[in-house]
Amino acid sequence: MTNDIRITLIEDHDLTRVGMKTALQQRPGFQVVGEAANGTDGLKLLTNLKPDVAIVDIGLPDIDGIELTRRFRQAQAQMEDHPDTKVLILTLQDQEDTVLAAFAAGADSYCMKDVSLDQLVDALRVTQEGNSWIDPAIARVVLRQTQSSVPQNGAPIPEQQVSITATEPEYNQIIEAYPLTERELEVLQLIVDGCSNAAIAEKLYITVGTVKTHVRNILNKLCADDRTQAAVRALRSGLVG
Repeated sequence: MTNDIRITLIEDHDLTRVGMKTALQQRPGFQVVGEAANGTDGLKLLTNLKPDVAIVDIGLPDIDGIELTRRFRQAQAQMEDHPDTKVLILTLQDQEDTVLAAFAAGADSYCMKDVSLDQLVDALRVTQEGNSWIDPAIARVVLRQTQSSVPQNGAPIPEQQVSITATEPEYNQIIEAYPLTERELEVLQLIVDGCSNAAIAEKLYITVGTVKTHVRNILNKLCADDRTQAAVRALRSGLVG
């Protein structure tokens, strides 16, 4: 079907890759259009097939998933049609430096391999829609980074791609000026938990259109550019846990 989300799988573990491919193809709305077991072949796939979402493992045997993402983003910028391919990192690694390096390289979403199939499906849909899906454990890694102004060695922190510019007092001023409703707080909590608009609608028994309205209001009130920034600001300000 033309509306299917076109996916490439770049994963060196054969059983994992085949298992994901089989599981995703059994779900309506997904089409696995290519697969690769290393970064070199994966980069060729991405530039040739131009999928909607690429699932990329970090621990590839030649060039790792972070470097692959960086190279693809460079190649993508040079393409005439500039395909809107999203990159979802799928890995067992949740170390802070790895997470931040992935986003700095141009990853859109970051998902741990122990997620359920339903969560992976949600992550793919959210990512394809142009939003970031961040595993709740990873969101807290990003939060810890934004709360630190100086690393342990005393050197200044270089600029990070994950940009959260407001200070905590500014958050409080924003929240006081534009308080969130009870329903918006419920939606915000589900955003932090990594739910897609469709999943939020199902959980709260409202329409997807209503969810989009709430999300738009939340972004406006938190002065956030996207769902990821809203989630981090919500965690940092204590709006959600």
